[in-house]
Formats: sequence, structure tokens, C-alpha cells
Amino acid sequence: MNNIDISSYLASYQLGLFPMGESRDDEIDAWFQPQMRGIIPLETFNIPRSLKKFITSCDYTVTVNHAFADVIRACASIPRDHESNTWITHDIEFAFNTLHHHGHTHSIEVWDNQKNLIGGLYGLAQGGCFNGESMFSKAENASKIALVHLVERLKFKGFTLLDTQFVNDHLKQFGCIEIPHDDYMEKLNDALEKNVTFI
Repeated sequence: MNNIDISSYLASYQLGLFPMGESRDDEIDAWFQPQMRGIIPLETFNIPRSLKKFITSCDYTVTVNHAFADVIRACASIPRDHESNTWITHDIEFAFNTLHHHGHTHSIEVWDNQKNLIGGLYGLAQGGCFNGESMFSKAENASKIALVHLVERLKFKGFTLLDTQFVNDHLKQFGCIEIPHDDYMEKLNDALEKNVTFI
């Protein structure tokens, strides 16, 4: 992929679609629209007690949009649960880096006290919807701290929808739920009407 149609990419997300590849080197990215969608309701976001305690005692630093390319590259280097590869193809990585340069995608980074990037996440923001794409962790609770920071920012900025695409055990501890596609689209359309910004 040498370029992307930014408007078409954003429009696809507005229709409830998102891209995934079968492997890192896959040359064709399929677009998915699952009948059941994972979201984290911002109003009921739960921080486990042990994580709260860890956050107060750790010496991690959190930043926003300081190392987007590094975050997505790190996410792509970590295989999916129980699999040997990643869904983030080179084309998806290129597309999201391009979207980032145009202000549409964002990252949360977590650093240790030696200024090493140890965790983070990235996603796409449109209106009051944030489509969470992927996260990674190289140190204890690093990706969880990135998620906590993300939710705090989304609430502060007036976002109404945090899309996780799917539900897994890791996200369930934060209150992630699954809703039917029609319900998701209703929430998405409402969120897209919001005049809010991530930065």
C-alpha cells in the first residue's frame, strides 16, 4: 500500500466496520462487522483494586501521542491470544500511521523510569467514539495503566463510546460487555454527532 483514501477509511468505521488481517504479511485486509460488539461503558468503567494500588506505587510515566509509530509497531510484534501471529498487517500499520499524521488516530504510551516504552495502546477517534484497536505490555500492568488513562481522557473530553471490537477476559475485568450490532450502531451514530476532540 502506497497511500490510503482517508475519507473512505473513516467512512468504513462510521458504518461499524474495522480491518483485520490473517497475519502480519497478509496482503489483503478483510473488513469485519461482527453481529456482537465489544464495548466498555465509560460510566461503569471498573479499575480493579489491585491495579489502583499498583498505580499509586509505581514510577511509570504516561504520555499521549509521543510515540504512535512505536506503539503500533510494538502491538504488531505481539501475537494474538493462543495464536502465533498478529492481525496488524503492514498495510494496516501504514494506514494508521497515515491517519495519525492527519490527526485521526492516537496513542497512549507508558514509560518506565529509564524512559523505556513498556506499554501502550492506540485507536481511532471520530466524534465522541474511540475505536480501541490494540494494546501491548512489556512490564507489569503497563497496558492496563494505558487503558485507565485512556478512559480518564475520554470522560474528560466528553466521549460517549469506547469500542473494543471484541470481548476477552482481560477486558472483562474493566467492565467490557458485548452488545448486538444494532445497539452498537445506535450508540455509534449518537457518538458521531458529538463535537469533541481527543487532543
